[in-house]
Amino acid sequence: MTMELLHLVNGRWIEGSGAEFADANPANPGEIVARGRAASPEEVELAVRAARDAAPSWRATPHHERAAVLSRAAALLDAAAEEWGRELSREEGKTLPEAVAEVRGAARILRYYAGEADRENGEIYASPRPGENLLVMRRPVGVAGLITPFNFPIAIPAWKIGPALTYGNTVVWKPSSLVPLLAMRLAGALAEAGLPGGVLNLVYGEADAGAAIIDHPGVDVVSFTGSTEVGRAVIARCGELAKPVQTEMGGKNAAVVLADADLDHAAEQVCLGAFRSTGQKCTATSRLVVEEAVAADLLRKVAARAGELVVGDPLQDGVEMGPLVSAAARERVTAGVRRAVEDGAEPLAGARPYREGRLAEGWFTPPTVLALPGTHLDVWRTELFGPVVGAVRASGPEEALRLANRSEHGLSAAIFTRDLGAALRAVDDLDVGVLHVNSESAGTFPWVPFGGSKLSGFGPREQGRAAREFFTQTVTVYLGAPA
Repeated sequence: MTMELLHLVNGRWIEGSGAEFADANPANPGEIVARGRAASPEEVELAVRAARDAAPSWRATPHHERAAVLSRAAALLDAAAEEWGRELSREEGKTLPEAVAEVRGAARILRYYAGEADRENGEIYASPRPGENLLVMRRPVGVAGLITPFNFPIAIPAWKIGPALTYGNTVVWKPSSLVPLLAMRLAGALAEAGLPGGVLNLVYGEADAGAAIIDHPGVDVVSFTGSTEVGRAVIARCGELAKPVQTEMGGKNAAVVLADADLDHAAEQVCLGAFRSTGQKCTATSRLVVEEAVAADLLRKVAARAGELVVGDPLQDGVEMGPLVSAAARERVTAGVRRAVEDGAEPLAGARPYREGRLAEGWFTPPTVLALPGTHLDVWRTELFGPVVGAVRASGPEEALRLANRSEHGLSAAIFTRDLGAALRAVDDLDVGVLHVNSESAGTFPWVPFGGSKLSGFGPREQGRAAREFFTQTVTVYLGAPA
């Protein structure tokens, strides 16, 4: 069944008047999951205008009433998790268990931000003047422009929309055109939960629609998740406009395995980090640094596990890895692996494209493990955003941490060791925003900050109470008693 995609503008579901686009099933590209038309510039204008018009009323709505909308929407997501999880698998390609878990995770995020209504909303300081208190109050920033990627089509939007709404902002949201159906489902759940018209506006489109949102003077702040290249352009443009911006960009995340690690556990976790969601996570493990003393054993275990993974239709029982999201993504990953091998990388698992059968017909690529001759190869530096991990050897723990830091990205990392001192040195020395000790590099919880250093992130962190720093602004009040 092919769904018709509609935009949500000022509380009404409308057809777009821009170019036609189709949402294909990456496991079976001949199957169209949904289709629609992109937003025209006029429709983006209407969306921003609706958000501005709705802002005063939504801001004045008591926080607990705003929170109640998020709670009701969370209940709707939980109730529809199995159905929407299947739709997510069909349009994005991750396995059904992962997809259902993502829908439930989005519900959890909305529920967390509903809970903000019960937490403190300001601070009181002492004044040196008699009869006066200093109050630091928080208020919404206004209209938030949100631009979200394909790889978590409901979770990432939830962790932007949830805090934006709970803190009293209105939203204009452009999701990736590769995953529009789950965007429509999330917007629909919020509308059904009682969100007033104009508070959340959903428009589909390509880069021009995103640029129109960023450039619009009626949009007060911009939150973007996507590639480093596009994110840097967004940062530059917002700098020209003097517009606050928050970006979560690429990752080239390292797993460090020291000689004292539990190698079976480390190998399993490295593979989970590298190959779940077909490696299409900004926190996926794409670099492996292993201490020389255990390198042969660890790489043999990682390659064996990669070779055992069941690749196929993500809706089928027992499948552990689905396709990439698009033909372009498959070509990018295939070309990156081919260049790496030409430059001296040794394939330990995968590395050869599927040439026949269903896997060749869909946008599949094999889980790939490469032994690298050094850190000079593109595959070490460049984010392929696919199920590929490149491994290098380190002479000892100090060199292992140096190699892990040898990247322009700094989103996430993992270290595997039984030595508490080594783990604490990694906390001090690894230049990342998220560090996992003895677990895979991917994964985050909604109540703690998320974001990276270097070219992986810019602006305030996302998730947890850190999101408040972006979606609110402070007002310092000198409150004195009348004379």
